[in-house]
Amino acid sequence: MALVTTKKMFEKAFSKNYAIGQFNIGNLEVIQAIARAGQLENSALIMGVSKSALTYIGGGYLLAMVKAAIEETKIDIALHLDHGTDLETVKQCISLGFTSVMFDGSHYDYETNVQKTKEAVEYAHSNGVSIEAELGVLAGVEDEIDVKAENATFTDPDQAVDFVKRTGIDSLAIAIGTSHGAYKFKGDAKLDFDRLETITKELEAAGFKNFPIVLHGASSVDPHSVELCNKYGGDIAGAKGIPTEMLRKAASMAVCKINMDTDIRLGMTAYIRKSLAENPKNFDPRGYMGDGREYVQKLVQSKIKDVLGSSNSLND
Repeated sequence: MALVTTKKMFEKAFSKNYAIGQFNIGNLEVIQAIARAGQLENSALIMGVSKSALTYIGGGYLLAMVKAAIEETKIDIALHLDHGTDLETVKQCISLGFTSVMFDGSHYDYETNVQKTKEAVEYAHSNGVSIEAELGVLAGVEDEIDVKAENATFTDPDQAVDFVKRTGIDSLAIAIGTSHGAYKFKGDAKLDFDRLETITKELEAAGFKNFPIVLHGASSVDPHSVELCNKYGGDIAGAKGIPTEMLRKAASMAVCKINMDTDIRLGMTAYIRKSLAENPKNFDPRGYMGDGREYVQKLVQSKIKDVLGSSNSLND
């Protein structure tokens, strides 16, 4: 068994009206939980790694743990660089064995984004690696991303067509109202589905039929995890995410990949807090980390079934 690219994953997801989940990883227990959830739901999945997570884990450890997860579960897993903001990081991940990368030039002006993305595409494709890029700017804070709401911009449909045409990317991350982190909305959640539909139609009219769209910042910020965190000493007030029904609607359209990181972090932290509070004499990390792992596995299973709709897709 080996890591796979995202290309065929997305082709199948588009034709069957579901999405593949990108679940970000940061340690062994999270890797195990995500992989075992995918195995139980018989679903392919993507493990996302930010630059800071790569630095924290270390490339050798990371690859060994992900390959062990594939060997254990026998499911299709792609290893993906999340928000690579420079070509050096893209090259580093490809040399390590990543099968998918994201070059995020959304912080540049449009023409610079096109130019730098094209360079990253040429390098990735020459090494047989799928590549994603971003157009539009999401608000929020997460690892290397820190964008204030007033600086966020939605993706322009006409620009999206030009961007795909000129760069040669394999998938496009768009901004339609999602945001990074646990504090996505002050009022009611709203995603611009009309914009998503327009982007899809314009891409198809330009010859890019069934082109994969990606949603970043798409955690639901599960109330149960937030409640447990706060109950056992946390201070996560006012956290609010994307409702499940909105994400499911996006997955039934052109969105082939939905990224979730905050939900994993909240779930793991909530159950570690709970375990330590209820077992104050326990000082064995396997106890409280194991409790967190068990909950994250169940959480990812629920995302695969209720949000992504990709359960049993490996049988198709």
